[in-house]
Amino acid sequence: MSAISIQSVSKRFPNGFEALKGVSAEIRSGSFTVILGPSGAGKSTLLRLMNGLETPTTGAVKIGGELVNGQKLRGIRARVAMVFQQFNLVERLSVVTNVLTGRLAHRSWVGSVFYLFRKEDMGIAQEALSRVALTDKAWSRADKLSGGQQQRVGIARALAQQPEVILADEPVASLDPVSSEEIMALLREICERDGITVVVNLHQVELARRFADRIIGMNSGKIVFDGSPEQMTPSALRTIYQREGIENDNSLDMALAYA
Repeated sequence: MSAISIQSVSKRFPNGFEALKGVSAEIRSGSFTVILGPSGAGKSTLLRLMNGLETPTTGAVKIGGELVNGQKLRGIRARVAMVFQQFNLVERLSVVTNVLTGRLAHRSWVGSVFYLFRKEDMGIAQEALSRVALTDKAWSRADKLSGGQQQRVGIARALAQQPEVILADEPVASLDPVSSEEIMALLREICERDGITVVVNLHQVELARRFADRIIGMNSGKIVFDGSPEQMTPSALRTIYQREGIENDNSLDMALAYA
């Protein structure tokens, strides 16, 4: 499995906005890490740097010691799976076909273009669906499922990729509390059973506390907290969620409600 090394990373977009400001962190192989922070803190940008969807302006990101860059993108993405907030499924396709797209990085260019899968791929996809308790939905259209079920398909797709790392960007943001609990428990079970390194961006402090080995708190493009769930005190939450120049901050109030 793979550790993640983030080395003095900054990210400035063409419009001049600096999303990340000299961020450094070492994420242990096989760990479950949650990144917390208000909107605009840089959480999603940091996650996108880890699988090459963005490139750093300065600094470097390494997965298992290998530099994440454009020249090695296909290989990196075969090892690093993404779970998205809005599921990113092809709604008109069946559930199992969506899961099979997790195998595309392991197929030839021609196979990828024409969705050509081998028998072994179908076995891997069926096993992934079993892991997320959706075997009975294999041939249903993806858009016929509930939000929680669609996110489980997204996780099955990630499992079918047979990755070393799973990155989940706000995977429960659009789900109800029961489904959110199920998704977080599923990601935690995958981390523990498969030894896969899991990094999850969240807004929900209570979920971070319950499921994470480690919490990284971000504010204004910087890491302002890095510790265990037990170290997530009201003072630490203020550091993460207080926005400069805003006295009455709803995001801070909501975070402190769970302190």
